[in-house]
Amino acid sequence: MTLKINDNGIDREMTDNEETALKVTQKTMATETKARADKAAAKTEARQAVLDKLGLTADEAAALLG
Repeated sequence: MTLKINDNGIDREMTDNEETALKVTQKTMATETKARADKAAAKTEARQAVLDKLGLTADEAAALLG
């Protein structure tokens, strides 16, 4: 399957180099997205662990911190 690209208002088929660059970019973006999601999940887990140690709910902590 050949992919299309819009080059200054003209639709054309991508060259092999452009397709390769697109695939590399897509893999990089997927990796970065997963890394951000993993980091956010770890942050949430760490926050919940602190709340558990303190015996507080998220709502109680929010009320205490303003």
